Amino acid sequence: MKFIYTFLALFLLASCTKEVDLEVDRPYVPSNLDVSAGAWKTFVSSSANVAAPRLVTDEAYLKEIDSLKKVVIPSLTTAQKTAIQYWGAGAVLRWNEIGRELAARYNQPPAANSVGIYPVPNPADPLADPRFPFANPPYTARALAYLSVAQYDALVAAWKFKYQYNRKAPYEVDASIKPLLPVSTLPAYPSEDAVVAQASYVILLAMFPGEGPFLAQKLAEAKNVRLWAGMNVGSDVSAGASLGATVAAQVMARAKTDGMSMANDQSIVPALLANSKSLGFVNPWASQEIPARPPMLPNYGTVKTWNFDQATMISIRPAIPYLEGSAEFKKDMAELEAINKNQTRNQAAIANYWADGPGSYTPPGHWHRYAAKAGVEAKFSEVRMARMFAYVGTALMDAGIACWDTKYFYCSPRPQQFGLKTSVGLPNFPGYTSGHSTFSFAAATVLGSFFPAKASLFSGYAQEASESRVYGLIHFRVDCSMGGKHGKVIGDFAVKRAQMDGAQ
Repeated sequence: MKFIYTFLALFLLASCTKEVDLEVDRPYVPSNLDVSAGAWKTFVSSSANVAAPRLVTDEAYLKEIDSLKKVVIPSLTTAQKTAIQYWGAGAVLRWNEIGRELAARYNQPPAANSVGIYPVPNPADPLADPRFPFANPPYTARALAYLSVAQYDALVAAWKFKYQYNRKAPYEVDASIKPLLPVSTLPAYPSEDAVVAQASYVILLAMFPGEGPFLAQKLAEAKNVRLWAGMNVGSDVSAGASLGATVAAQVMARAKTDGMSMANDQSIVPALLANSKSLGFVNPWASQEIPARPPMLPNYGTVKTWNFDQATMISIRPAIPYLEGSAEFKKDMAELEAINKNQTRNQAAIANYWADGPGSYTPPGHWHRYAAKAGVEAKFSEVRMARMFAYVGTALMDAGIACWDTKYFYCSPRPQQFGLKTSVGLPNFPGYTSGHSTFSFAAATVLGSFFPAKASLFSGYAQEASESRVYGLIHFRVDCSMGGKHGKVIGDFAVKRAQMDGAQ
């Protein structure tokens, strides 16, 4: 089932102490089995079904029990026992961890070729150079949002059928089966771990199509663990996998029509820059790379949002930032020039910690990681863990969409266009508003609603993430302050939706 974690690496905050890596310490039973979760409101799926299971007195079922006792459990290898401990931490937790790992693995911007052109990753040939996808922050936010929504929707359905059929776990049917993971009274059919595994596999394979063999190996292992540990029989697992696949297909139908295929449409860039000049920007944003790199995802702001519609997004778009030459612009510029001359060690540490650049799982992954820690500490059930990830994930995706809409509506310049340099990597898109700030305050707002006692902690993390972009000379102060305000509003939409899903 689940595990409490010991956090091994500590660094940053006040600075600078944040937990990063997880290690299994000891198992726990969820603090609440959430028996009514089958009635919770989902994000996408509204129709999924599982056939009634065999009775525990049925001959075919009893053969499954015998297989566990005589074939599976007695012959476990060391590798299988290790896998039991790994997956025992929780299916939702582990598959989100895998999603973040893949995001970091694919977060590499394409390099220019010999004639100075940046090739575009090809989803039809994902392992060619450059590999598909380039898992930048918006892409990672979207991938983790769909992953979490599929997990949550599938588990709501699983809980419905668990309590509808109420088939006991094999160790309750036959006391001679000694399970290798902590037990509860949660009905076994369909297997919640198999539901999550199959749904996660479908989503992650779509998002990272070059990782088929890796994901297939993880899928097989995740399902087999339930047999090896004596937690489920084969029919529990097969029913769970079928249900997970059905729900994931419904979630992927949304993904295929959400507008992401047009997010990198470069044909709209001239009109965006012309609009920027009409708004009064003398020097609209321009790539500072040599050769100039095409702007990243200029049309991402039109991708379908989760917790509000496009009209609402436009209505909450931040006001125009300070124009070059204004007193406010000069004040923000002076702050950056002062930091450039006298950056403190603490400011440098914060800028580097929150950089979340190439090779990392980006700011959205960073916040999913904080969500994982909080969920484990609260001993959330699988379905409640998935619910929390889904609201954090959709808020982060909405934040990315709304932030990118703002960035390309104004196309405001970055400090580097006025002579300042940065040591933490220069993003290839307009400055206003700060993505880090928008992502962070959206996620912190949602997490604060789930964990009120930790709201100030999450808010402090968000503020530091926002400040880091000033300390790193990536953004003007107004980019960050307005991004933070925008993020809070975006997070509030997710919180309001959560308050109406029946899980309170």
